[in-house]
Amino acid sequence: MGNTKIIAFANNKGGSGKSTSCSCIAAALSKRGKRVLAVDGDMQLNLTLSFFSEEKAFEFAKSDFNTYTLLTRNAHVKSCIRRTEFENVDVLPSSTLMSGVEYELFSKWQRETIMRRAFEDLRKSGEYDYILLDAPPTLGCLVMNVLACADYLIIPLEASPWGLFGLANMFDFVETVKGINPALEVLGVLVTKVDTRKNYFKQTIEALENLGNVHVFKEVIRLDSAVEWAQDNSKPVVFYKPSSRASKEFESVAEEIMDLV
Repeated sequence: MGNTKIIAFANNKGGSGKSTSCSCIAAALSKRGKRVLAVDGDMQLNLTLSFFSEEKAFEFAKSDFNTYTLLTRNAHVKSCIRRTEFENVDVLPSSTLMSGVEYELFSKWQRETIMRRAFEDLRKSGEYDYILLDAPPTLGCLVMNVLACADYLIIPLEASPWGLFGLANMFDFVETVKGINPALEVLGVLVTKVDTRKNYFKQTIEALENLGNVHVFKEVIRLDSAVEWAQDNSKPVVFYKPSSRASKEFESVAEEIMDLV
């Protein structure tokens, strides 16, 4: 029986750094000898594009083996997994057809737990130490599926005036999901896109501390141009420029995740 940990990255607000956090933490965990599967659940394909060229990502998106076909056509999870050029990290790519997945899931039997059932055998096999799920910025049936499948949730949160907007909705949604997945645990809030010179960074941290019952990751992810260069080269910054500040920050978060779980 495997001891695979499934961690979802979700926030109903767009632009919070979910895909970047998911791909970079996958990379950092793989560098620590952990076998990681990163699952792209968003129609924008950002997670897939973090590891593969645009040409490859669109080829996967048009194929019969991706997150979309896994959820809507019972594609087998193993047939959807793609090896990356990096040791210990694989990707389950997404499809642009995910834009219509809510509508398609609506008529499915036990629609909230399709993803959980799809990953059941893979989880039991223990082939991966971690499965990281990147969710789209919504609170519909797809994110319900992602969270119903996960053991833990990480909420990436942008340190901006709008960053905290909607966080209460996210926590309400988690409570709803616990009706299906009582074991789901909020692992913590990861503060991203930080400019420490700006006042709202301090405001964000204070507001999170006032929530009291929510863990906030010790490390924050500062703005770093190395991340954009890495994305431009279809690599997580942890592999693209290991000496960068962002890389070290993501490495530190990965260490904390390993301690927490």
